[in-house]
Amino acid sequence: MVWFLGLGITGVALLALSLVFDGVLDGALDGALGGALDGWLSLPVVAGFLAMTGFGGAIATGAAGAGPVAATTAGAVCGLGTAWLTYRFSRVLMRDQTALTPNGNHLVGAAGNVVTAIPADGYGEVLLRLAGQPVKFAARSAGPVARGAEVWVEAVPSATSVVVRPVDR
Repeated sequence: MVWFLGLGITGVALLALSLVFDGVLDGALDGALGGALDGWLSLPVVAGFLAMTGFGGAIATGAAGAGPVAATTAGAVCGLGTAWLTYRFSRVLMRDQTALTPNGNHLVGAAGNVVTAIPADGYGEVLLRLAGQPVKFAARSAGPVARGAEVWVEAVPSATSVVVRPVDR
């Protein structure tokens, strides 16, 4: 039983090390056997297999009084199950996608208010909402626009400026 506990503790220590050395084994055998083992030889998968093989064998020995062969078999089955779950969970996490990061092109058609009056031949400032957050942009318009007027964005020539037109209501 001591050997099984040692194997389990080694697996837990290896799992703790995988937090520090993330991805070390991922590239070591990359493409081995035609890519059949890609993802299966990651440090968390190997550590989960070792830990559950050890602890599963220790439980089989202590609780059921199993001999070394039966305890090793029970531990290996537990270890394979844990390795499979760890592999599947890591694949789910790696496929997790977030929403697109908003950029200036998302502003076209957005409504906002003029903060600093826009002259006919220069820049003023408008307050727009980008991803729900108020952001101030430099703004040009074909004609002068007074402070407080509502405007729509027609174009985004740069990351900090917009071309607007007044809203006709």
